[in-house]
Amino acid sequence: MQEDRRLAVLRAIVEDYVSTREPVGSKALVERHRLGVSPATVRNDMAALEEEGLIAQPHTSAGRIPTDKGYRFFVDRLTQVKPMSAAERRAIATFLEGAHDLDDVIGRSVRVLAQLTQQVAIVQYPTLARSTVRHIELVALSPERLLVVLILSTGRVEQRVVEMAGELAADTLADLRARILTAVVGQRITDAAAALGQLTEQVAHDDRTQMAVIAAALVEAMSNERNDERVVVGGTANLARFGDGFDQSIKPMLEALEEHVVLLKLLGEATSPDSLTVRIGHEGPYQELATTSVIATGYGPGEEAVGSLGIVGPTRMDYPGSMAAVRAVARYVSTILDQA
Repeated sequence: MQEDRRLAVLRAIVEDYVSTREPVGSKALVERHRLGVSPATVRNDMAALEEEGLIAQPHTSAGRIPTDKGYRFFVDRLTQVKPMSAAERRAIATFLEGAHDLDDVIGRSVRVLAQLTQQVAIVQYPTLARSTVRHIELVALSPERLLVVLILSTGRVEQRVVEMAGELAADTLADLRARILTAVVGQRITDAAAALGQLTEQVAHDDRTQMAVIAAALVEAMSNERNDERVVVGGTANLARFGDGFDQSIKPMLEALEEHVVLLKLLGEATSPDSLTVRIGHEGPYQELATTSVIATGYGPGEEAVGSLGIVGPTRMDYPGSMAAVRAVARYVSTILDQA
């Protein structure tokens, strides 16, 4: 019972500090929250929480503020992620469903996530290595020229125009296309590339040169890594909203956020669409970001993530609301990619 009450006091301190940006006193807690106990009991609970390192007093005669350990304790004991309102869900769906290609999906995801959380939003492009082949199309542009189209599970499309070694008859093209589709659709990129290498030996001798040209174009398209380490950032202006000394950390923080390697590492642990990663303060990998927290998750059309997205902001953030927004946007992006 005592532990439950102290958790309620800690939760109230976190909520008030996030809302007011001011240290929280026992009198304010009793007035704003229905804790069902006297101010003296609240003070005793606050003293116990301070002794455990969950809250701290920034200066004499001030109220208390949560520590990194206190935020961690609070987040770990959230019984459920705060549900988003119907209006928020409709806004996300309407905004993201209007996207017309992968670049637009990523750009819109960054903007809506930054707007919902009022934090810095980060979205990683789908990683090629985690993709599967959704479809391949071969389009004859002329008897000796072919357009090869590769469509991945992430919605990513690669196209190559190849010059054939000679005229390619329509029935031969249809046969090669059927063989390729059977061999690679649904396969991971690495497995698909290997299967294409074996196909050349499985077709009629007269068609092997043609198959080799097509297979080489597809393998080259599959190995295109231009998006694999690409991330998009939005909402950096949101950092200017925070005071209490946080503004002193903005410059080194912005410099860190300009490095894509840093951003990828921040999102690196989020490898599943079904789980959220929350790193608070000094739990993160970079000293420049020691006053921030990161909430991230994976996204993708299947059980395994093809990319990650999340937010970075001050440790004094609305964790339940931000976690809900990150999860909701990731699920909508996953759905869009699955329908692409």
